Formats: sequence, C-alpha cells, structure tokens
Amino acid sequence: MKLMRAALALLFLSCLAQAVDPISFGLAAVGAASALTGLLSSYPRLYCYFRDCCNHARVLNSTGDSSHTQRACEAENRMALQVNLDRKLFGQHLVKKVVLKAVTGFLKNQNPKKPLTLSLHGWTGTGKNLVSRIIAENIYKGGLKSPYVHQFVSTLHFAHVVDINKYKDQLQAWIRGNVSVCERSIFIFDEMDKMHAGLIDAIKPFLDYYEQLDGISYRKAIFIFLSNAGAERITQIALDFWRSGKQREELQLKDLDPLLSVAVFNNKNSGFWHSSLIDKNLIDYFVPFLPLEYRHVKMCVAAELQARRYVADPEIISRVAEEMTYFPKAEKIYSDKGCKTVAAKLDFYL
Repeated sequence: MKLMRAALALLFLSCLAQAVDPISFGLAAVGAASALTGLLSSYPRLYCYFRDCCNHARVLNSTGDSSHTQRACEAENRMALQVNLDRKLFGQHLVKKVVLKAVTGFLKNQNPKKPLTLSLHGWTGTGKNLVSRIIAENIYKGGLKSPYVHQFVSTLHFAHVVDINKYKDQLQAWIRGNVSVCERSIFIFDEMDKMHAGLIDAIKPFLDYYEQLDGISYRKAIFIFLSNAGAERITQIALDFWRSGKQREELQLKDLDPLLSVAVFNNKNSGFWHSSLIDKNLIDYFVPFLPLEYRHVKMCVAAELQARRYVADPEIISRVAEEMTYFPKAEKIYSDKGCKTVAAKLDFYL
C-alpha cells in the first residue's frame, strides 16, 4: 500500500512535468519523473498498470505467476473483449464470434506459427474501424494511441502510384523496426480497397510461417486489414437470406468466407487484387460485416446518446434512424451509410 501511494504521488509529479516546461517547473519534477520510472520498472506489474507495456501477458508470466492466475487473466481478458463487442457493435454476430475466438486464442498461444492476420470487409459504417479500435484497446490500454499500435491509411500514406517501390521499402523498414522493438506490435491498414495493387505483397514475408527473418520473429504480431471490397457480395448473400424468409443470425461464416476471399482476390479496385497474401492463404480470417438494418441504426443512436450521458429518448432515436436512407429501393432494408453519420445527425437534436 505504501508503495502504491508513493507511486501515485510520483506519477502526479510526472504528469505535471510532462504538462509544464521542465525549466519553468523546476528540476524537482523531472527528478520525480525519473524516480517514478526507476521505481515502476523494478515492479513490472505496477509499471504496466500505469504505462503501456509490450506484450504485458509475457511480463506477467515472467514474474512467476501460477498457471491458475494466468488462466484467470486469460478468462478476464476474453470477457472484457466480449463485453466491449456486445456493448458497442450491433448487428454483427459473425464478427463477434470470429474476432473473439481469433484474438483470444492467438494471445493465449505462447508459440504461434505465424502472425494473426484479419481482413475486415463490408460497407462503410458497419463497424470495421470500431472493431480494430476495440482489439487495440483490449491489448493495450492506450488503444490506437499506444506506441505499439500502428495505423496506415492508403490515401494518406500511399497516395501516389509512381512511388510504389519507395512505399514498399518504407513499409518493410517500418514493420521490421517496430517488431524489433515490440514483438506484439499491431498493424492496421485502412482503405485497402484504395491501395495500389501489388503494394501489400511487400509484407508477405512477415505474414508467412518463418520462425525468424534476419534474427527477428514476427509470429506474435497482429495485422488487420480494413476494406469495402467484397461488400456487394456480402450484401447480396444477406439479401438473399432475407428474401428467403431466413433470419440474418442464421448466416454462418461458411456461407460467406469462400465467396468473399474469391471476390476480393478478383476485385481490380482492391489492394488485394491477385495478392499473394490471399493466393498463399496467409490471411487467417476474412471477416464479413453485414449491412445494418433500421433496428441496428436505432441501437447505434441509443449507444451514442448513452456515451454522451443523455437519456435514451425513444423519439429522438426514431427520428435519427428515420433520417437515414435505406436500400434496395423497393424493400429499403439496409442503411446505405450504416451508422457512419449517426453522431453528426444526433448533434442536430442535442
């Protein structure tokens, strides 16, 4: 308890030292920050309570935790991930099932044969960015802001096709450098449907079954790809289910996975077009995000109200959901923007 109180006091001074110019604040705060770092680094659990640690689970193992404690931690982590998915993600029963099993199973495995590679597909606003953020937050407390989570946006980081060879070299160097610092690094590639064909193949060696490459193991890293490619195929299958009188929850991954991978592989407007990552079966899971229905949009509105600490007013929820546009024209089942504009539309009523 005394150790915790001392750490909290030093942490307070450390935060002040970061918020104020050290020269004006005085050397005492800087010394306190240094003392905090020294104190916490001597106690890995305490240190990782306050700061993001690379592969915190491995740190816990190295401190001599019993297998019983480790199993309890794994169960707690799985429950936390499931709770976050249930509270924040709507209408995506396949996504919840696949992501929960894939991520928790991978993190539990102390000797994976290759990195975990997830490819998330679906229309905008269906939850792809949300799921990647939830995964990051359940592994590192800093989430997307953690120094061990790296996000690439195709239209920003790989904008010019004439520079594709330079991008390949930079991408390999970036991944190599970050994994050498933290083997449990997370790499998120957004807008894969806008990436130049052939570029993503530059990272193929890092996703393969190599034990090491130039002395570095990539087997504990996580790669997540986000794309609109294949969304048309997903929607058509979901629509066929609806028209045949079946519930969307009856859809299984086997109904979508083979067709989705083929559709993405043959899509000339996708960064995965004829990609060796697909051809060599290096993507572990193609995760389909179904188009969202009116009832799911209402859930998104209610969740946004709750996040802003407002009462979930049924009238406001219905009004916002009704302002969204739906397709196909005849049936008007699915929101064409998912929940993408819910927050903006809600501003009008609040």
